[in-house]
Amino acid sequence: MQIDQRSSYPPPVNQLLTYGEAGSRSPDTWPDYLELGLGLDHIPDLIRMVTDEKLNDADIDNVAGWAPMHAYRALGQLHTERAIQPLLSALDLFLETNDFAMEELPYVFAMIGPVALPETTKYIANSSHNEWARICAIECVEKIGLAWPTAHSECVAFLMEQLELFEENEYDVNTFLIDALVELQAMEAAPLIERAFAADRVEEFVIGNWDDIQVRLGMKSAEEVKEKRRREREERRHRFLLTEDEEIEYVRTFQEISSKTHQKSEAGIRKKAKNKMAKQSRKKNRKR
Repeated sequence: MQIDQRSSYPPPVNQLLTYGEAGSRSPDTWPDYLELGLGLDHIPDLIRMVTDEKLNDADIDNVAGWAPMHAYRALGQLHTERAIQPLLSALDLFLETNDFAMEELPYVFAMIGPVALPETTKYIANSSHNEWARICAIECVEKIGLAWPTAHSECVAFLMEQLELFEENEYDVNTFLIDALVELQAMEAAPLIERAFAADRVEEFVIGNWDDIQVRLGMKSAEEVKEKRRREREERRHRFLLTEDEEIEYVRTFQEISSKTHQKSEAGIRKKAKNKMAKQSRKKNRKR
């Protein structure tokens, strides 16, 4: 889709239309968009650019198609409270058109700060929203809790409240709630997390099992878990008279069956730096 560069966006906002590929996902390496002269007066146009369907629908090789990304980054740098609701409302749009946005928005919300928590937690609690949009919002809460120590307890309390519904939640929602709690080192959530695992309501393929979580929380050492698994492997081989190659095939088959049991609708899962596999399942039919 070609986009008329002579749009209704005034300067300096219109400079984002020709800014080009967004580059690194790390906010530490984002350009300082305020150097363009962007300020509070430009917030309405930046919000309009973020949610502009033509821009979001543009082909990846169309330079103007990167403008919404630059715009929401600028809103983050401006700590724009007014952008909270529009950004949440745009999650469904981003699910279809902008995979990068789903990775970067948690950092944008962290820049905006704890003021974003009321609307964000309300969004997560509404199960009528798409599960991957809710997962993005869960990561927004996580990033706020990490960036703002004064909001840590509030973020943990909300995430635990949502995980209490693990019997009703989708597997992936439970999984990312747990991952967020672990990232926030919420030791108080450990008994609840263990219950969710015991109920088999967690996608272990994404974050590992209860032992892995205990290692991440510092409740067990990696060496202790490794030794436990070695013993279990030996016991299983002895019980079923398996060779080492048969044991490897057994584990692979078990993982495949486990994934099918959870009725995953798409092939893989992606998880940023902590587990890059975890969000591939929302990649279907995306352009970026």
